[in-house]
Amino acid sequence: MNGVNMSLEEVKRDFPDFKPGDTIKVHIKVKEADKERIQVFQGVVIAIRGRGNGKTFTVRKVSFGIGVERIFPFASPSIEKIEIVKRG
Repeated sequence: MNGVNMSLEEVKRDFPDFKPGDTIKVHIKVKEADKERIQVFQGVVIAIRGRGNGKTFTVRKVSFGIGVERIFPFASPSIEKIEIVKRG
C-alpha cells in the first residue's frame, strides 16, 4: 500500500486527546547536516482542522515578545511525541 492512499487510522499514532485551549509540548525531530535532535515547541492549541490524512493542528506561543504560530499535520513522521501540559 502506498502512502497516498493511507487513511489517518492507518498512520494514527498514540497522541493524547487534546482540544483548542490546551497547552501542549510537541517534540519534533530536526535533522541538521548529519545529526538529528529533538526540538520542543510548547504553546496553546488554537485550532484543529481537516479530517483523515490531512488533519492538522495549530499551536501558538510567544517567543521573545513575538507571537509564533506553527501548523503540524497529525500524520507528520517528524513528530516524536506530544505532551499535554495544561488542559483548557
